Amino acid sequence: MDYGKAFTYPFEDKEWVPKILIGGLLNLVPIVNLAVIGYALRIVKNVADGMERPLPNWDDFGDYFVKGLITFVAALVYALPVMILGGLMGVFSALTGYDTSGSQQFSPFVVCIWGLSCLSGLYSLFLGLILPVAFGKYAISNEFGAFFRLGEIFRFIASNLGEYIIAWLLTLVAFFIAGFGTILCFVGVVFTEFWAILVGPHLLGQLFRRSATPVMPVAPAPPAEPVV
Repeated sequence: MDYGKAFTYPFEDKEWVPKILIGGLLNLVPIVNLAVIGYALRIVKNVADGMERPLPNWDDFGDYFVKGLITFVAALVYALPVMILGGLMGVFSALTGYDTSGSQQFSPFVVCIWGLSCLSGLYSLFLGLILPVAFGKYAISNEFGAFFRLGEIFRFIASNLGEYIIAWLLTLVAFFIAGFGTILCFVGVVFTEFWAILVGPHLLGQLFRRSATPVMPVAPAPPAEPVV
């Protein structure tokens, strides 16, 4: 894994300036910014395919938008349990008058609300771990069903666990760094945030490329010649 490459590869492209400018501006527009998701998916596939310059052009906007929309729908399906838990919490809160101040008297309803809140948090963390791989599976195969092949997703994470956790954390680091774009009076963060979006797909593409590369067996050493 070349972790540093994920942070620098956009600037190796001769046309990185217009590509990042366009991406940063599109990312500001609701609905239209779904194309940014599709663009990121293309990067995953480009890196997995071993392209030397994986930063795509913006000449296939329609395909990026459609794939981004499909990915958004899949994410909504995954998020249904969180929505249901949130609805249940709302019902219990309305029935008990519970708020987050902690001043309510201890009761079974309050315990239920706390329990639902914990479940929602744990499931959200679970989604944060598996969704990148689910999205990558779709980027590679271009099949909607790839989002929900949980067995394949879990096996991929298990077989690349160390590198995947590092990649996941480095993606968070990229977004932290991108936050310093606010120093340029918000204008800078528009483009640094898009740069941060590009880091994760490259790391994920490297993982997919690595997992698809067969490990060559080590040839056995020739038998030693008998000493005469």
